[in-house]
Amino acid sequence: MKLLQQTGLFLASALMIVACGPGGNTVETREAEEVGEASGMTLSVDASTSKINWRGYKPSGQHYGYIPMKTGEVMVEGESLTGAKFVFDITALEIEDLEKGSENYGKLSGHLQSDDFFDAANHPEATFELTKVEPFSAGEIEDNDEFETDNTPKKDSELAQGSPTHWISGNLTMRGTTKNIKFPAVVDVSNGGVTAKAGFNIDRTNWGLMYGDESSATDKAKDQFIYNTVSVEFDIKANQ
Repeated sequence: MKLLQQTGLFLASALMIVACGPGGNTVETREAEEVGEASGMTLSVDASTSKINWRGYKPSGQHYGYIPMKTGEVMVEGESLTGAKFVFDITALEIEDLEKGSENYGKLSGHLQSDDFFDAANHPEATFELTKVEPFSAGEIEDNDEFETDNTPKKDSELAQGSPTHWISGNLTMRGTTKNIKFPAVVDVSNGGVTAKAGFNIDRTNWGLMYGDESSATDKAKDQFIYNTVSVEFDIKANQ
């Protein structure tokens, strides 16, 4: 595991974020950043109960499900989180709005695993490594504008869990591409464990998931595109 500049309480995770922009209260995606050497005690994440929930949007509907975690650990020193790494199993991605075993489930599952999306045959895992923890500043979370339809993606301010305590930054790797993402989280380090909850959006095209790219839609009125925005939520617990 690698280290990280300590700045107080925290945690991180997650997978899959939105446009680059100024700092402050903005969920954002940037170029990958260096991960330092972590210090302190290692806590294990219960992979059997930890997962990333996802929700994708198109004008005519939505699909949602989860990606299970394969392995996860966090490093803590006192009441500060100093590092974290999570590995998620793309090949085990689940769709919860369709009946498992049905024809539609099979079609969508196969499409998501294909080169149009995750290219799971060549990139079966996604990883997240913590790079920075900052106190959450007062004020509203800044939202991005979206093309309005009956299924406009949820806003970052709607997805944020409770009252965020920290801004978490980390390198998210999917489909062979690594980007640094920043998002708000509710984090608690106490009683020998760590809990973290977060909800935010990512722009899938930053990781090469280009199928149905809305920016290339010549006529959005025809609804023939998929929103680039994907909503992500997680609830993670780590103990000795």
